[in-house]
Amino acid sequence: MRRQGWTLALVILILDQLSKMWVLSAFQVGERFNLLPVFDLVRVHNFGAAFSFLASGDGSQRWFLLGVAVVAVGLIHHWLRESNALAGLSLGCILGGALGNAVDRAWHGSVTDFLLVYYQDWYFPAFNVADCAITIGAAGMILDSILEWRRERTHHRT
Repeated sequence: MRRQGWTLALVILILDQLSKMWVLSAFQVGERFNLLPVFDLVRVHNFGAAFSFLASGDGSQRWFLLGVAVVAVGLIHHWLRESNALAGLSLGCILGGALGNAVDRAWHGSVTDFLLVYYQDWYFPAFNVADCAITIGAAGMILDSILEWRRERTHHRT
């Protein structure tokens, strides 16, 4: 499953970086373009982790978060060897997302976010393709864990 996971990760990495390059060339920081009554494209830069966690640091969080990404890539590479199809695809999504955001952090010092979902005065933090992939991958891992639990439970009954 390792090859398929890495292939998916590279596809996600490419899509993520292409979308971010487009946003960087098409939008100024803070500029918004409305697509739907609840969805805009916007250019923002996140200097922290998810939901801007650690964003107000002194800049050293960049290197800490890059280190976390390197460790995550190593662990996922190892886990891919023993994963089933669903877990492998899920890990590939997480890997691609982690690499996409790590590339941003290494090159720009921040992660480019551009997808903004909101309703009236409520706003979800802006995110990007890499974040979507990580979320899909995490949901897939949860589903795989539930299915594995059910398989073990069924196996123990027989």
